[in-house]
Amino acid sequence: MGMSGGYGVPDERLCLETVDRALAAGITLIDTADFYGGGDGEKLLGRAVAGRRDQLTLLVKTGIRPDPAGGMMLDGRPEHLRQAVDGSLQRLGTDHLDIYCLAWRDPAVPIEESVGAMSELVKAGKVRHLALSEVSVRTLRAAMAVHPLVAVTTEYSLVQRHVEAEILTELRASGCGLLAYAPLSRGLLTGTVARLADLDEGDWRNNFPRFADGNIERNLALLEPVREVAGRTGLTLSQLALAWVLHRGPDIVPLVGAKHPDNIAEDAEAASVTLSPDDLAILDRCFPPAEVAGHRYAPVVAGLIDA
Repeated sequence: MGMSGGYGVPDERLCLETVDRALAAGITLIDTADFYGGGDGEKLLGRAVAGRRDQLTLLVKTGIRPDPAGGMMLDGRPEHLRQAVDGSLQRLGTDHLDIYCLAWRDPAVPIEESVGAMSELVKAGKVRHLALSEVSVRTLRAAMAVHPLVAVTTEYSLVQRHVEAEILTELRASGCGLLAYAPLSRGLLTGTVARLADLDEGDWRNNFPRFADGNIERNLALLEPVREVAGRTGLTLSQLALAWVLHRGPDIVPLVGAKHPDNIAEDAEAASVTLSPDDLAILDRCFPPAEVAGHRYAPVVAGLIDA
């Protein structure tokens, strides 16, 4: 949940109301990370779910920390993971995490070592299940040989469909679910950002190539058929984009970033939407990979994806 910066200035009151609305709408999976806002996201979420921990499945991502030289760095070392989980438990005010997810594979640490350390946390009762994020089939198989995974998180939306080439097939063969993050393509599919200047100074999307001047205009042009389907079906763009992801299979769960209660209430209604075969076919054709302008991450980050 986008509660501690990244998408503009956070509002604690609205964030707490958003969690309330999510639980009331029947949403039971909440995703956060120990590196969101330097741990502030976990603290805020801990306050939001106090007394209601048994109502939700809590997923925490780890494996990224501040770099002493500046910025952030990957850290999949066993000693870091053991220390990080204790910090998350304290900030969240809970005695266990339902899913512990290595955010990205650290190329300096064999995946077997990272997952091996995480499996020890399962044995210790601090974690119930394990997951990985943004990994290749090769890495997935190596990790599964050490400990079962319940899910893999990666970007998946109308705009970004790389998982369909290989990863999704492997996940299904392994009995592993897909947690689709950025199912609204970081707001691109909502049509609410018309130009880079619309974003706050601290918004992460200032660094995403698909929102760069020149690219965002081309990408929004591809959104027009989606607007037509939304208008005809009476759905919002967000509901339509989420419904498309949900129609891809019962083993795919969209992770919707939200920090406003109205947004989460609207998005939750997508779970009850049934799209016709004709509308699904239209949506499938909206964003040909060759026509989407810009990579999903800046070059320095893109080199770490699906390692």
